[in-house]
Amino acid sequence: MKYAVTSRGDEKSDLLRLKIIGYFEDFDMSYDEAEPEIVITIGGDGTLLAAFHEYQHRLDKVTFVGIHTGHLGFYADWRPAEAEKLVFAIVEGKYDTAAYPLLKTTIKYGGNKEKIYLALNESTVKSSGGPFVVDVSINESHFERFRGDGLCMSTPSGTTAYNKALGGALMHPSIEAMQLTEMASINNRVYRTVGSPLILPKHHSVTLKPVNDKDFQVSMDHLSILHRDVHEIRYDVAQQKVMFARFRPFPFWKRVHDSFIEE
Repeated sequence: MKYAVTSRGDEKSDLLRLKIIGYFEDFDMSYDEAEPEIVITIGGDGTLLAAFHEYQHRLDKVTFVGIHTGHLGFYADWRPAEAEKLVFAIVEGKYDTAAYPLLKTTIKYGGNKEKIYLALNESTVKSSGGPFVVDVSINESHFERFRGDGLCMSTPSGTTAYNKALGGALMHPSIEAMQLTEMASINNRVYRTVGSPLILPKHHSVTLKPVNDKDFQVSMDHLSILHRDVHEIRYDVAQQKVMFARFRPFPFWKRVHDSFIEE
């Protein structure tokens, strides 16, 4: 089996990375950063998000597992002291896989140009500086005109991240859906939005069309890019999924409990 190990870059994570590679040297494993079959990330959820974007072109061929060297994460759930145990489990092939839904973001520009991005957690859209005003359509049917700071579309697993801070609902990753949450919408006698998060199934799409400004700051997880001359932003539940290696039961709701309710 071919594997790769990525690190957050701090001293603790870098040392653990070298130790894990040393463990694998005793077995018939091949270190391959270009075409790994399993990717071990060391650091936190941010490190795993970075690895996901690095290897998103190989989602049908790669499985991820995370070790946290800081706080317990939703993706990085192994501890440094368990590194050798994790290596043995990988070598022996004693693991199942869990598939999580992803978000597809299609940005269309003038001249019939477009770019497509995938997100593991969420995508956000904000103005480049002026008022943020977009027409929101669901399945090509106009739903509302949104005025406010911005909008966030989240995957089910990403609902525990920025979506939660915006007051969105938490969704189990087995649900193939996406959730749209508002950022400080303007609601008064003149302007009105639904004011609640929207959970949309995988066969639905959401389209944002600029009303005035066509320059937007769009993020995909930790990556934020200024896009100019935007004509349309479309969100769909992606056909692709991300695969995580599962070596032991760790229910999603227990992760929620351990992360937000009790240390």
